[in-house]
Amino acid sequence: MAKPLLIIGGGITGLTAAYLAARAGREVTVLEGSAAMGGLLQTFPVGGNRLEYFYHHHFTHDAEFRWLLRELGIEDRLEFHRSTMGVFRNGHIYPFNGVGDLLQFKPLSFFDKIRFGLSSVYLARAMDWRRSEDMPAMEWFRRHAGASTTTALWEPMLKIKFGPYAEQVPVAWMVGRMRQRLSSRQAGGEKLGYLRGSLKVLLDALDADLRKRNVKLITNARVQQLVTRDGRVQQVETSQGTFAADEVLLTVPTPVVARLLQAQLPDYAAKLDQVEYFGAVCTVLELSRPLNSIYWLNVADPGYPFGGVIEHTNLVPASEYQGRHLVYLSRYFAANDMLATAPEAQIREIMLSPLKRIAPGFTPEMLHEAHVFRTLTAAVVCGRNFSKRVPGCRTPLANLFLANMTHIYPDERSCNNSIRVAAEACRVMGMNSSMVPRGASLSGLIGME
Repeated sequence: MAKPLLIIGGGITGLTAAYLAARAGREVTVLEGSAAMGGLLQTFPVGGNRLEYFYHHHFTHDAEFRWLLRELGIEDRLEFHRSTMGVFRNGHIYPFNGVGDLLQFKPLSFFDKIRFGLSSVYLARAMDWRRSEDMPAMEWFRRHAGASTTTALWEPMLKIKFGPYAEQVPVAWMVGRMRQRLSSRQAGGEKLGYLRGSLKVLLDALDADLRKRNVKLITNARVQQLVTRDGRVQQVETSQGTFAADEVLLTVPTPVVARLLQAQLPDYAAKLDQVEYFGAVCTVLELSRPLNSIYWLNVADPGYPFGGVIEHTNLVPASEYQGRHLVYLSRYFAANDMLATAPEAQIREIMLSPLKRIAPGFTPEMLHEAHVFRTLTAAVVCGRNFSKRVPGCRTPLANLFLANMTHIYPDERSCNNSIRVAAEACRVMGMNSSMVPRGASLSGLIGME
């Protein structure tokens, strides 16, 4: 008889684990605390189509993601488009797509440009992340890319993403980040993928497949307590009732896990509670005209409330959205930042007020709507030697397992890397996940022994 498996958390990690477990013949139930499955993959209607709350694109080397699309019969929905990148520095937008643009980047001297190029390639191609956990990225950049390059490019970008923790981020994280970006570049520039119709296409396909495999998908099931006895989880009490299972897989953020285990394992919970998360806010603009011609604009000047201007319809044509031009104004924030609790109306005002300084052609008449989406657990704060703080997939309770965003380190979070983490967790739990190809991902290497 199949051993029942209870998965807590219905994001892409939990749903992929459910797919692999059901495929292996397990009896699976997924408990999601919110009103819908999907986690950070949630979408909303716009221009007769749908769009993600938080910007998503995919890389040409995302082998795990493409595998899942093939399994679900929707790989033909993945389309690759030529992307463009820019940097806003000293009040000016500079294209930043290759060597030619680098040479035209006026904030840096020619010597600084050479150091920037060589250090970036070294990070992506030659550096071993295992030997670079103890050195802060900012210190490494100052030493190898130069003070001017760090001040003009790396420091503002790291501060926008990591806030007060920017000086602690290890080089190891940058290795994963740079490897991801450079691996997607080919002759002539970078191509990025987007799932036509949004990630709702993936979620709908997963939902249909899981239900065919008799997986129970239960929403609004916020976990209230783990009932344990003799070193095992016996029951999970939720707002939708009590569930029993032979094994439990937690895919929720680490602070949630710490809260659930505080009574039974206070020392273990305290260790988990040391892992901090960043929040993120995306203000999505529906415009009648484009802001500029760049898909991804990094804001490297101080004094702006957003670190990225991601013009989605410079990657995917506006014709897919009845002519609406869609722009994300993105910002990561620490737990104590005012953005964590500010009303949506205030966030709209904060984000929109300086926009004309970057896009002089912007007028209020161009704006049809401004949507605000926020999460408190968008990314893990990965400080120096973070691998030593990544919790193991095996927990002190014999039948309780953990697989979440911490296991993506030293790589960057993405759908692809979450699928890799799910595959590794299923392997640890004794299920066959060898059919999932391993691409360029550095995820799932830590804590999955």
